[in-house]
Amino acid sequence: MKKNRVLFALILGYTALAQTELPKKWSFQGYGEVYYNYNFNNKTAREHSGFLYSHKKLNQPNLNLAFVKANYQSKRLRGNVALMAGDYSTYNLSAEPNWAKPILEANLGVKMSSTKNIWLDAGVMPSHIGFESAISADCWTLTRSILAENSPYFETGLKLSYTSPSEKWNVAALVLNGWQRIQFPSHSKNPSYGFQFNYKPKANLQLNYSNFIGYNLVEDYPSMRLFHNLYAVYEPTEKWGFTFGLDAGTDRAAGTSYDAWYSPVAITRITWNKKIRTAFRAEYYSDKNQLIISTTSPRGIQLLGLSSNLDYQVAKKWLWRLEVKNFQSNELLFGPAKSNFFMTTSLAVKL
Repeated sequence: MKKNRVLFALILGYTALAQTELPKKWSFQGYGEVYYNYNFNNKTAREHSGFLYSHKKLNQPNLNLAFVKANYQSKRLRGNVALMAGDYSTYNLSAEPNWAKPILEANLGVKMSSTKNIWLDAGVMPSHIGFESAISADCWTLTRSILAENSPYFETGLKLSYTSPSEKWNVAALVLNGWQRIQFPSHSKNPSYGFQFNYKPKANLQLNYSNFIGYNLVEDYPSMRLFHNLYAVYEPTEKWGFTFGLDAGTDRAAGTSYDAWYSPVAITRITWNKKIRTAFRAEYYSDKNQLIISTTSPRGIQLLGLSSNLDYQVAKKWLWRLEVKNFQSNELLFGPAKSNFFMTTSLAVKL
């Protein structure tokens, strides 16, 4: 709690700092989100299932994410430093050493060409995988999709990227510490790699392919994880928006042959006016051999999720959200039940 109070003080201090005259190369950002989950199936539970890492606590108010961020941008240099607290930090960085757990971003970039938009960035960065980030207010739905919760939110390493003059194409190649890691994992002998191809043929259409190639050592058995992420975001009008995504990967558990997991998702967002939006999501996650999600069932996990979302822009910087979600599983993943119905509400401020 002491760490949370310090971070809240820093966010409040941002308001005063933003009023001072600073060089245009510098900018500052603050964010905070509190939430409450109500589980209709289990009113005494205190945490969500093991495959969810954000908005984790049940039946009690809590802080999901709060951070302060400083950004530097010039013609040839750029950098970001952001410190955080909340459930996102606690659960997504549980495998990291204590010194790394408050780090949301810490990266520095240099432009490699005076005529072309080529950058080399190094450090802790947002992941090149997926259409959802840790910042709920930037996403179409209050909670993250199952595929986002079980793929990297962040990455550490080197990123070489190129953006075309028309800004329609963005491609990147990465050398990484591993699958969502800040400190290089002791069980790995080699770095991991990633590639991204992002194409915007029109202002209202975005197509993306990202991948991850990682080498791990699982109980003395060498393993190569090959992972693919595809998504399309289409907004034909100011009112309607559609997102379609698919994650698919192969890996192996200790002593077994390679197998696959996959997860499709579809989201529809409707903007009714400047203050009110709704969103509807359908998703499925299949990991029969528990390559990503561990369960007590020998048949692994096959999970269907349906959710509905309401957003209300209380003020320019304040967003209130309400989401109802139902999970339906093939196994007893939720205590004595195969389904789980819950409601989440949150209030976020973005400075």
